[in-house]
Amino acid sequence: MIVVTGATGNVGRELVRLLVAAGESVTAVSRQPGELPDGVRHVRADLAEPETLRTALDGADALFLLVAGEDPGAVLAHAAAGGVRRVVLLSSQGAGTRPDVYGHPVAFEEAVRASGLDWTVLRSGGLDSNAYAWAESVRAGGEAQAPFGDVGLPVVDPADVAAVAAAVLTGGGHTGRTYELTGPAPVTPREQAEAIGAAIGTPVRFTELTRAQARERMLRFMPEPVVEGTLGILGAPLPAERRVSPDVEYVLGRAPRTFAEWAAGAAVAFR
Repeated sequence: MIVVTGATGNVGRELVRLLVAAGESVTAVSRQPGELPDGVRHVRADLAEPETLRTALDGADALFLLVAGEDPGAVLAHAAAGGVRRVVLLSSQGAGTRPDVYGHPVAFEEAVRASGLDWTVLRSGGLDSNAYAWAESVRAGGEAQAPFGDVGLPVVDPADVAAVAAAVLTGGGHTGRTYELTGPAPVTPREQAEAIGAAIGTPVRFTELTRAQARERMLRFMPEPVVEGTLGILGAPLPAERRVSPDVEYVLGRAPRTFAEWAAGAAVAFR
């Protein structure tokens, strides 16, 4: 049995679907239930309260773990006690490029590596699905707003992240590996808006925010150090953050999907 935390999120939902399609037994873990494939067991639990995971982990073989909560050691101890022998951690690219800012995923990576379990770390770049933040403004007024409109980053389709996770959870040869997951090419926020416009058949106007405006908005839902790190990546990315990684293609045997392909599949959210 494979336990998937964050099972109703953009990555977890697709991962559950892929694992079920592959014939795996899956337990979906989330704080709130969502739509799940038939036959999937759901356990309501919170990574911030590791003891709530015990029921989900009992009898499991593998765990897909998000960076959430403050005690990864306790989560991993419950996993080992329940029978888990393999853990796949969804971390952040920032754990490698800006560890002083992204201390939270760094702590999770260190705990996973020290757990005694077979482990694989997936360091995801920015997700295409972050563009859902524009859905309301696109529907209401055909507008997308973001800072650093002409700075490109190789954002990745969450479905590709899920596909890599599924391959690692069900296949061999990935133990002790850290994979960096990106899309196939850098794409700017302005280009993302254009791609969404093409997908919905209506042009989307792009308005560039100042750094200060973006910072004010982000502080509403992100801690200040993470806001500063994120703005650094978005506005002045390091060479490693601009780099297109070969790891998605290495694991899946195909190139990662483009942002335009993601937008075509997500178009209904912007209409």
